[in-house]
Amino acid sequence: MPAPAGAPGQLVVEARDITKSFDEVLALDHVDLELRIGEVHALLGENGAGKTTLSNVLAGIYRADSGTVLVDGVEHHFRSPAQAIEAGIGMVHQHFRLIHPMTVAENIHLGWRDTPQFVTKRELIERTERVMGELGMHVDPSAEIWQLSVGEQQRVEILRTLARGARILILDEPTAVLTEQEARDLFSVIRGLVEGGRTVVFISHKLNEVLEVSDRITVLRDGVRVISRLTAGATARELAKLMTGEERELLEKSRTKVGDRPVLELVNVTARGSRGFIAIHEASLTVHAGEIVGIAGVSGNGQTELAEVATGLRRVDSGRVSIEGFDNTNSAPRRFAEAGVGHIPEDRLGVGLVRSAPVRDNAVLRNYWKPEHSGRLALRRGRISEFARRLVEAARVQTRSIYSPAGYLSGGNQQRLIAGREALVAERVFIANQPTRGLDVHATQDVRQSLIDRRSAGCGVLLISEDLDEVLEMSDRIVVLYEGRIVGEFPRTDVDRERIGLLMGGHIGPADAEEASV
Repeated sequence: MPAPAGAPGQLVVEARDITKSFDEVLALDHVDLELRIGEVHALLGENGAGKTTLSNVLAGIYRADSGTVLVDGVEHHFRSPAQAIEAGIGMVHQHFRLIHPMTVAENIHLGWRDTPQFVTKRELIERTERVMGELGMHVDPSAEIWQLSVGEQQRVEILRTLARGARILILDEPTAVLTEQEARDLFSVIRGLVEGGRTVVFISHKLNEVLEVSDRITVLRDGVRVISRLTAGATARELAKLMTGEERELLEKSRTKVGDRPVLELVNVTARGSRGFIAIHEASLTVHAGEIVGIAGVSGNGQTELAEVATGLRRVDSGRVSIEGFDNTNSAPRRFAEAGVGHIPEDRLGVGLVRSAPVRDNAVLRNYWKPEHSGRLALRRGRISEFARRLVEAARVQTRSIYSPAGYLSGGNQQRLIAGREALVAERVFIANQPTRGLDVHATQDVRQSLIDRRSAGCGVLLISEDLDEVLEMSDRIVVLYEGRIVGEFPRTDVDRERIGLLMGGHIGPADAEEASV
């Protein structure tokens, strides 16, 4: 695999006057972008600002309505990702596109025109090892994708793209699903790529990461390029203001006194995951009125199953789930909602919303049966519309109409809609699973504020997040989950970040094991 040609700093991609619309929505408005050899170029902007749309144009997924893309000075009009790859531009998407039952070697070679027509598994593995050696990245080529961590799966996606000849690599929200250590590993990979003469486009909402890893930054707002500048000298506050056009702070951080009244209790709960294996092992957990309990853990250690058990979406094999003293074990999700349990699910599109249904209908998904929304024989459409308008305004959801499909909303506005709706359901308990994953600065603040507001109103909040900084900042008490077991608990006043990190990775000492068993 030949090294990329060209001198560091040389212009390699130039997008001029790119415009793209979807129906009546102008996603990109005459946007320019320059990419240079040997640099990390960060694309910043709020949800819906046009970052991914611009990247999809460069990667051949979308065709621009107008404008030109030049690679090495040659004008291109890509009609497919294959044509973009041929020109040297490849994209790794936020949601990976791997075939889980197939091996790493098979995924890397699938659809690659250089793959021999007749080849053995051994030869595929050997070819994959040569590619990995040339690129300085390694993943077990014989492992099946489902056996890999999220960080390893991302490496496979990067390897697939680079093996096909990509010199310009676009990474869309690459750290959204990674742990801190996996993000550090990714940054090492990125540095190695640019030192080898490649160009990386880094799309992220995490300003600290952008400042750490990028050489230049382009900020988009409402489909318009606001600025392109060197990263050196930039500050997070300055970038946030450029992204949003305003300065905002989290409205209220003062902490109410935690009550003695348990509103959510899990007692010796054991539950299975979707593949039939035990995902939660005899877990006991209590959330009191007026407190936020944060669950810290690496992805895949039972967090999702814990949230589903506490909201009626997953049955338990043994143990008890109580809401304010009343046994709700293995009750239907509606009974949990009627008991005052709100839920921001990890998968906002698959579980939280019906993307084809209008915003209005999604606003009442969790309480449509209440008298104010439903009569004996039919829904009260007028009242539902009025309720949806109030919710959209209160939750700061930006939508053309309450009758537009929820799937048309940006990710941040989808999450605002869910958080606002569930906050109204959460009279006693609010369960938030990865509530700010992939959100921009303002959407993150809005969702976090909804959790703080419910806590201040006396609700118990269970916050599940892979962002350890978020857990440490938001929580009154922190619980560590590893392989479905609660292995540590820390009050806010006695947080040991290093020890929490070790527990998340399974480094459990004798004192921790004794404490977890109590």
